[in-house]
Amino acid sequence: MHRETCGSWLASDEAIRDTTKITESREGVPTEMSQHQEGGCHCGALRYRVDSPLTDIAHCHCSICRKVSGGLLITWATVPCSAFQWLTGTPQRYDSSASCVRYFCSRCGAHLALTTDLSPETIDITITTLDDPAAVRPDRHIWTVSRLPWLHLDEQLPGEEHESI
Repeated sequence: MHRETCGSWLASDEAIRDTTKITESREGVPTEMSQHQEGGCHCGALRYRVDSPLTDIAHCHCSICRKVSGGLLITWATVPCSAFQWLTGTPQRYDSSASCVRYFCSRCGAHLALTTDLSPETIDITITTLDDPAAVRPDRHIWTVSRLPWLHLDEQLPGEEHESI
């Protein structure tokens, strides 16, 4: 089961890769992120480290993401479980559906991560909890079937009515 596969999220020292610098495209948009990134919650009780490039960066419009965040959407980035580790603190767990577990700070309430049985080798992190979220560019929208009709954001990005894994 996924929760045992990804539950500890401890990356070994051997799994820590050399970092790469951000390279710029002609438009001045980062095309490759450093493989080492850190982030955390608002109050600082939870900190995490990622030692892998962020992939599958998507604005999620599903009703669950809206409800748990109190916002219009959540933007997620995916990394291998083996490249993610909590540096400080222990997150509070919330099973938001039969196949999805979300992780929050029990002190400030920040929503930091998500795991799903549909993709047991990966963990999704909220890009707004990264120390440098502005360096990350979403590449698509997911769950557009649930998108609020008055929200217009990054219209040039492709959209999927549901998420395809």
